[in-house]
Amino acid sequence: MSRLSALSIDALPSDLKAIMTAGEDIMGFTPNDGLIMARSPLMLKAFLGLVQSIYQSSALDNDLKKLLGLMTSSASGCQYCQAHTQYGALKHGITEQKIAAIWEYQSSELFSSAEREALDVARNAALVPNAVTDEQFTRLKNHFSEVQIVEIVAVISLFGFLNRWNATFKTDIEAAPAMASTKFSSMGK
Repeated sequence: MSRLSALSIDALPSDLKAIMTAGEDIMGFTPNDGLIMARSPLMLKAFLGLVQSIYQSSALDNDLKKLLGLMTSSASGCQYCQAHTQYGALKHGITEQKIAAIWEYQSSELFSSAEREALDVARNAALVPNAVTDEQFTRLKNHFSEVQIVEIVAVISLFGFLNRWNATFKTDIEAAPAMASTKFSSMGK
């Protein structure tokens, strides 16, 4: 049970209600973490601006962004964010096999060498203390431009915030992401 309950979408001021409804249209559900954050309207608006800037079409492939969020959340152990990133990856068209193989990325043929390097950085950045090495960053530069690397670290950092936020609040997982998480649990993930 969440340490702080999600607000009802109907209880939100009209501007926040519109924002959360738009998010529901994109995600397929209303995220409880946003409904907790809605207690601070300025924070919620700023946070959503950051999310939109990271997930807009850009130099970095959106599939990789989804996988980076999944790896960061998995390495951090945030069940809420793992469920969300699994659900989002499925919804975005990433195969169940690739999602289920996230921890085998170093040896699985499902992942490219560029994805492997980015996922190495995501995994090690999620650890406390941060375990990213200079060598990993050098290898990352062999596959990605500086703009893409900034975007990789932005996704990792976004999920660093979300992992801490949701693990601390013990945010209740919504039905759709919970079903996705259960699917991967039953696959032996």
